[in-house]
Amino acid sequence: MLGLDNMYSYQSLIKNWVLNNPFCGIFADMGLGKTISVLTALDTLMFEELAVDRVLVVAPKRVVLTVWHKEIDKWSHINHLTISRVVGSARQRIAALQKETDIHIISKDNLVWLINQYGGSKLPYDALVIDESSAFKNHKTKRFKALRKVITHFKRVVLLTGTPTPQSFLDLWSQIYLLDGGKRLGEFIGRYRDRYFNPGQRRGAVVYSYNIKDMADQEILERVSDICISLKKEDFPEVDIPDIVYNNINVSLSSATKSKYNQFEKEQVLQFLEDNEDAVITAENGAGLMIKLCQFANGAVYENVDESHKGPRPYQIFHNEKLDALEELIESLGGKNILVQYAYKHDLERIMERLKKYNPVKLNTEQDVDDWNNGKIQVMCMHPASASHGINLQFGGSIMVWFGLTWNLEYYLQANARLPRPGQTNTTFIHHLICEGTYDEAIIKALENKDKKQQILMQSLKTKIDRYAKS
Repeated sequence: MLGLDNMYSYQSLIKNWVLNNPFCGIFADMGLGKTISVLTALDTLMFEELAVDRVLVVAPKRVVLTVWHKEIDKWSHINHLTISRVVGSARQRIAALQKETDIHIISKDNLVWLINQYGGSKLPYDALVIDESSAFKNHKTKRFKALRKVITHFKRVVLLTGTPTPQSFLDLWSQIYLLDGGKRLGEFIGRYRDRYFNPGQRRGAVVYSYNIKDMADQEILERVSDICISLKKEDFPEVDIPDIVYNNINVSLSSATKSKYNQFEKEQVLQFLEDNEDAVITAENGAGLMIKLCQFANGAVYENVDESHKGPRPYQIFHNEKLDALEELIESLGGKNILVQYAYKHDLERIMERLKKYNPVKLNTEQDVDDWNNGKIQVMCMHPASASHGINLQFGGSIMVWFGLTWNLEYYLQANARLPRPGQTNTTFIHHLICEGTYDEAIIKALENKDKKQQILMQSLKTKIDRYAKS
């Protein structure tokens, strides 16, 4: 069991930041141990300073199931903390809420239900921790609107994320609002947009995208720097995390298949133009087109049905080149364990069938996490949207392959951080299967461009570390 002496200096920095700032954001790279840092701070607040009685943690579902209670079990100085996981059916969740524990942890998807259970202002908590606060980046969601109404009833609020602006600085407004009620970035998203952004893509009077004004990012960062701290791995040499090697594996299509792709792409674009006469592409109307092209790159396309279709196979297979490349990669590894990121259900079905001799497992339960970390699973398949946040998989292997790419930067960064975490003893290899001449190539470029924007935020906010450390 680990103790206080095993904590890194930057983890004490996080702990002190929480203690000294009742409403604060911790924007730290994945794998830096945000959870134990905050738990140590909460322990001090509850049992030394007597400033907090009960804590509510809101997190992605899989983090609720696999992370927080295990951290408590690992560290001797917080081992006395009690936690209740509010999961399962409504009856099971109510039973979990009735347990007299120090911490209740619930998934973000059940937050609205929880608030309704207690009538909003009657929530029996005085401290709130939002693990992966980027889940609240959209001010239009029900979870944000519900939390906004009750946020002032908490004496303390802590936001945790490694990706505070997964798409743009627009994502930051709602998160900071939960800390200060609009004091720093404005009470209304519209005024925030008007002040710091210029309209981008538009159709008539409707604006579909915004571009940040020159130097506006620096002003935004300065406004939130007194309550938000940023930490990056490279600033702390004591963090024993091996290097990461990124590798693109180009997958070539046969001439016949490439011709089919070109024809398919043409048909999909023409259909899009037919459905959108003004040809303005937005995130909403362009998603269907992107999904179809990505599916073809992976080898199969759903035929006008959703993924929940029951019965005969609802998709058409166009090629198996990616499956061939994946199998070749696994064979070349000589028995090493590999984590496979898939995008669609038909990806998973085809991967499981092709690799059945390796007994592949879909990451689904806490037991799957344990089996992987204990070296019992050679091939594990994971969907980045459902299993990217907070899971520790560094003990089961150091190789990941993206069978199907995602254009969601947050999912991409979070998923990539599952293996290179403290305790990993090998260099992490992250392979991308890129189907040449397809939309895969555009996705890689888009991820790289968005990552540069992400680094602006992380690089700028981290300067607060020096100021805080000196003070």
